[in-house]
Amino acid sequence: MTLQPRPPLTLPLTISPLVVAGGFILLCGLLKEPGRRQFSALMIAGAGAAYLGGGLGGWELGFCALLTLIAYRGLSDYRYIGAGWVLHTCWDVIHHLYGNPILPFLPTSSAGCAICDLGLAAWYFAGAPSPYSWVTAADRTAKSVGG
Repeated sequence: MTLQPRPPLTLPLTISPLVVAGGFILLCGLLKEPGRRQFSALMIAGAGAAYLGGGLGGWELGFCALLTLIAYRGLSDYRYIGAGWVLHTCWDVIHHLYGNPILPFLPTSSAGCAICDLGLAAWYFAGAPSPYSWVTAADRTAKSVGG
């Protein structure tokens, strides 16, 4: 494999993926448990298929299968979802350097995706807490009533 030429990453191209991650967290934080965890597992499963046809041949299918397994485990544990986003970050870097970018019309999109994914992974490793106190309070009430 040879390195693909890519434009340099500028400060806006570095910060904007973190804004995207923050927006995702704000929207996902509106979901009550267990819907938040289930939706998140579906998202990481879909992320596994994002690069199908991305220029790395059979490795793309293997990666998709791996993230599908991780997503299944993520249905019961946020740490798997966080691990899935870390793995997707690695896949983003590989595509940035050797394969096709996730958005063909934006050469730095895979690098931006890697930055966004690390922000998501950190949130999931923290247990994906809702940034909204009223959602968190409802989660606590539901857990104490149901369990």
